[in-house]
Amino acid sequence: MTPPARRDGTPEKKKRDSEMLLSNAKPARRQNVKRNKKATAQSVASDLGADWLYEDSSSAHNPNAQGERLQKVLAKAGVASRRHAEVLIEAGRVEVNGEVIKRQGVRVNPNVDIIRVDGVRVNVNEEHEYFILNKPRGMQSTMQDDMGRPCVGDMVAEKTASGQRLFHVGRLDADTEGLLILTNDGELANRLMHPKYEVSKTYLATVLGEADKALIRTLKEGIELDDGMAKADFVQVVDKNQGMSLIRLELHEGRKHIVRRMLKAAGYPVQRLVRTKIHTVQLGDMKPGGIRALNSSELTSLYKAVGM
Repeated sequence: MTPPARRDGTPEKKKRDSEMLLSNAKPARRQNVKRNKKATAQSVASDLGADWLYEDSSSAHNPNAQGERLQKVLAKAGVASRRHAEVLIEAGRVEVNGEVIKRQGVRVNPNVDIIRVDGVRVNVNEEHEYFILNKPRGMQSTMQDDMGRPCVGDMVAEKTASGQRLFHVGRLDADTEGLLILTNDGELANRLMHPKYEVSKTYLATVLGEADKALIRTLKEGIELDDGMAKADFVQVVDKNQGMSLIRLELHEGRKHIVRRMLKAAGYPVQRLVRTKIHTVQLGDMKPGGIRALNSSELTSLYKAVGM
């Protein structure tokens, strides 16, 4: 049979299978998949560049969905491995802003959210820095001194120059040496200095005169100063030798020159004064001018002392 002719008069050839036309359309990534409403919404979110809205089912209703996963934050803070952190979460031992979290994948903002494990706050804010300094005698408790005198700021100049804005928690007068906390955590600093929380401080005072039990009783019962009564929580005569005594005092007040004024009023003028401890944070064997970071147990103890 003669094949039908084309309009130009030439016969039309029969197409072979190999000459069939191919479509240029790109195949779908998933074929014949039934999609639910959430999957459809997730696709729309992806098209809008908002994949974080549906990154995982447990964080879909979390207001901090753009943060980091809770188990990752706990692992970075050294609490546990990620797997162990997941176990802690499942057991209901982790709180975020006072709410117990039991589902995995919840996202948090380490710079804002307060996270606790077994009721103990964990420091997850990488921007916060905490140090203790053994302030030498003769140094001003300021970050900068207008008169050019040696000050605490000189000792942490490298850290402040690198962008860390540190400030001291409370003061020690120039003639008093010892433990000074430096941080950029304003909330913790304010609470440690606030009289409401009664954070204890321990001092070693070298005084003129050989102290006895009468001094201990006087300081613990209270001694009248020009700005009111002052009491020590604990007093101990550590040593006496050649007309001098070494006294350990613990008190929670923070009035100016409080230790010097108490001992002077009791008849034992101070020759040397060293602060050795704030709450559970101790100076230890640090040399004058030494600086070190607070460890996690020390920081946790401070948090607890001021209700953070």
